[in-house]
Amino acid sequence: MRRTIFIFAWVLSAAIAVRAVAAPQAPPQGRVVDRIVARIEDDIILQSQMRELGAFQELVDGHRESDNKLLSELVEQWMVQTESSTVHFPAPAKSEVDRELARLKGQFASPQAYSAKLRELGLSADEVRQLLARQIYIERYIDYKFRPSVQIESADIQAYYQKVLLPELAKNKQPVPRLADVQEKIRELLTQRKISDLTAKWLDDTKSRLKIEVALPAARP
Repeated sequence: MRRTIFIFAWVLSAAIAVRAVAAPQAPPQGRVVDRIVARIEDDIILQSQMRELGAFQELVDGHRESDNKLLSELVEQWMVQTESSTVHFPAPAKSEVDRELARLKGQFASPQAYSAKLRELGLSADEVRQLLARQIYIERYIDYKFRPSVQIESADIQAYYQKVLLPELAKNKQPVPRLADVQEKIRELLTQRKISDLTAKWLDDTKSRLKIEVALPAARP
């Protein structure tokens, strides 16, 4: 889930450069229903997975990313899930997925509107649940992996309060909270930023050691 916490939103997103190869030719007859768009080590990513992720993004955020970004995100997910499976990181509880699914459905005017949107996007209820569970799992693993190494000093919190938060509130003519009332929220913001930086570096380092080949057909910009 892309969640807004106080004055920030953190999303697992790191740019991944991948080596492009020539796309395979479509069969001369018949309709292509799926195709390989990338190979990572001994695994593959299919075009249908990109379509599914794009539809899910549109359901959750109202828009989908470009094909290149969708593929980059699928590569990132593969990296996280490959490592997390080696340490037997637990799947999210059913109650946790239920809670996020209820929150997603609550963004729509009615259950009928939600169902109509799924039909429009070509998503089934089971697919949405699986995609939600995967997103929760990846976010939790990233937090588990990097949070213990993050240390936020009181001086960092004070600096953010004085140099960022107060000017922003003054600009928008909003009331100024006491530092004591917002310091834990600032601490979490700075923690998430450091987690994001550590994640980006780890993904980049991991990518450099992998064999990745891409064959995107006429990708949208």
